[in-house]
Amino acid sequence: MTAAPEGRGIPGPEIEASASQAVSAFHILLVSTGNVCRSPISERLTRHALSARLGDGALGGLVVESAGTWGHEGAPMEEHASQVLLEHGADPEGFRGRELLDEHVIRAGLVLTATRDHRAQVISMGHSAGLRTFTLKEFTRLVRAIDPATLPAPRDPGGVAERARALVRAAAALRGWLLAPSADADEIHDPYGAPIPYFRTVGEEIQHALEPVVTALTGVPAGR
Repeated sequence: MTAAPEGRGIPGPEIEASASQAVSAFHILLVSTGNVCRSPISERLTRHALSARLGDGALGGLVVESAGTWGHEGAPMEEHASQVLLEHGADPEGFRGRELLDEHVIRAGLVLTATRDHRAQVISMGHSAGLRTFTLKEFTRLVRAIDPATLPAPRDPGGVAERARALVRAAAALRGWLLAPSADADEIHDPYGAPIPYFRTVGEEIQHALEPVVTALTGVPAGR
């Protein structure tokens, strides 16, 4: 695997931890195959939703990034993926694909993958990744079952990161109890090469899965 190039700008300034918070920053890593379709959409929709809930200046401690198990290093996201983000009000600018590296998994407090195969690949890399790696839809299902009153209040400084760590622990504890209703329920299928209507369907699927996750992370419901 090759090293990621400098200047990709993965954690945007709105969600980048400040220098004083870097050690305790909570990293959310979105993973798909090429890092040009599903994971870029997931990354940028997550950033957009977090900014909408907490404000651009209130997100110190959270870093959102993405990578691909067969990542197209340095490549822009697919044009249709960029269009879907714009339609959701999110910013596709400055994105560059990258290959998933050990260092990404090591620093991630939460890894959300597009499919179960991606989840298995991340876990196979080691680094005690099993308890913090889920498919996005799996994590959504588990988060819905967690009482938000049991989580730390997202107070500054570091409150959102502390809440995120507690959320991941609670979700991991529930994993064996809340199984997927079907083999396909935890999958987000690859739109690579598909027409824009299919990309829009995938974008809506990701957005729907992210909504309860962002609400749980921030303690702020949608529309507030």
